[in-house]
Amino acid sequence: MDDASLGATTGQDGINIGIGISKITIDKLYVHDTDGLATTAKNTVTGTSVTGPGPTFAPDAIVYDAAIAGGTGKAGAIVIKGNAKTGHVNETQGLVITANNSALLASHNLADLQIDSDAGTGTNGAFINIAAQVSGLTINIGEIGVTASNDTPAASASSIRRGGKDEAGSDKNYNAILSGLTLKTGQMAANIQLGAAPQGAMVKLNTVMKGGLEITDLGILDNSTKQGTGDGTTGNRAAGEIFVNSIKVADANSKDLTINQSISVMGKEGANNGHIRIVSTSGPIDNYIAGIHLGSRTAGSIGDVEVQGLQTYHSTASGYTAGSVITIAGR
Repeated sequence: MDDASLGATTGQDGINIGIGISKITIDKLYVHDTDGLATTAKNTVTGTSVTGPGPTFAPDAIVYDAAIAGGTGKAGAIVIKGNAKTGHVNETQGLVITANNSALLASHNLADLQIDSDAGTGTNGAFINIAAQVSGLTINIGEIGVTASNDTPAASASSIRRGGKDEAGSDKNYNAILSGLTLKTGQMAANIQLGAAPQGAMVKLNTVMKGGLEITDLGILDNSTKQGTGDGTTGNRAAGEIFVNSIKVADANSKDLTINQSISVMGKEGANNGHIRIVSTSGPIDNYIAGIHLGSRTAGSIGDVEVQGLQTYHSTASGYTAGSVITIAGR
């Protein structure tokens, strides 16, 4: 439909998009670190002059500097792939995303978008506004590991696939890190502004996730303790595992989870090449962790752990402010 027809249908000019996808699958996902960890890598913390609460360091005074063992400078990759468990939803696929049927939008779409273009105010004030509503999701993640990256495909290669050495073979080089997990989310809403972004950030999340957030079947693996074939038989010790049946996250004294976040992409300025900045101003949360197994998922549970009223703070010139500031950048 064109814009005029949509305007007549909805009573407002603009574009409405309903995304009727019911399932998304990804066989494998690789994140390649093209130069690996440098042979001379160090874990270095440098002090900087700060104001507000906490200690004050002299500018550029080295507080901690230690060599990191094991670096080869060769490309490695984080890989998400199937877990090879017969009959499991992630048997052959690393990611399987479906709707959480208990938290669907009224339209039953995966997402509904309302898109408007606005002139804004002042010089270069124009922007596009995208109001998005997303159904609750069930996200099944197979196995997460680290592998050696294959060479970048040559110009004469038959495909753009690079992949890694996580498959069987004489040069196999792979270690599992997480044995898998499942995420369940409730309905969410986000507002995205491209252009001038008068809302103060590119993405604003100001919503309540009905039913909160739940993570199930989370397994964290330690392959450094594995011996022999690692199949768990005598003399072939399996990788150690911390396994958690369920983690539930909700607002303090509630079943729902409030999300207040501003996401901005910061550009290059001087020596800073830019980064993504996520500012969260959400309130205190409750956590309930059920079924904690140490050593293997078949070991007896040590019990459940409950954390009530967890609140993070970040420092400002005037003191501590509730929330958090997270930056993500390449090196």
